Parts: sequence; C-alpha cells; structure tokens
Amino acid sequence: MPTLAVSYLVALLTAARVRVRTRTRNDVGATTLELVIIVLGLILVAGILVAAITAAVQRRVDQIN
Repeated sequence: MPTLAVSYLVALLTAARVRVRTRTRNDVGATTLELVIIVLGLILVAGILVAAITAAVQRRVDQIN
C-alpha cells in the first residue's frame, strides 16, 4: 500500500512539473513595449483630467471675483 501511495504522489508531482513548465514557456503576459504604451496612455489621461479640473476651478474663481 505505501508503494502505491508513493507512486501516486510521484505521478502527481510529475504532472504538476509538466504543467508549470508548459505555462512558463507560453508568452501570455504583456511585453515591455505594451506596458510602456499603457503607462503613457494613463499619463495622458491623467494630464487631460488635471487640465480640465484646473480650467473648471479657474472659471469658478473668475466668477467669484
């Protein structure tokens, strides 16, 4: 019985190793260039939001004065 349990565990470990190896070989993540483009896009959106908020605040200040 212990031999069967050990054989089963070895088979599970081998299957897990194969799954890990095949997952690491597949390129499923974003490349550096894609990440740079995403970050630049987010910075652009943030800049537009800051400009819009600044313009709105300036209009309100001008109305108060």
